[in-house]
Amino acid sequence: MSTNATSALRKYWKPALATGAGGTSLILWFEEIIVFGLDILAVVAVLMLAGPIYLFNHFVFKSATPTLKDKTK
Repeated sequence: MSTNATSALRKYWKPALATGAGGTSLILWFEEIIVFGLDILAVVAVLMLAGPIYLFNHFVFKSATPTLKDKTK
């Protein structure tokens, strides 16, 4: 009985290794691509939010900056 089990293990170790390790590495590879894409999406979202905030800050507080007439007083 041990000879049959040993021969079956010797016969099928490569397909078992290929399906087990290959599937796991493929899933991890796709997961890394998705995480990288989400990082890029987060940077783009920050830039899209920073633009309107910068413009709001520029237009609202532009009147609060001292002018030359204010400095001479």
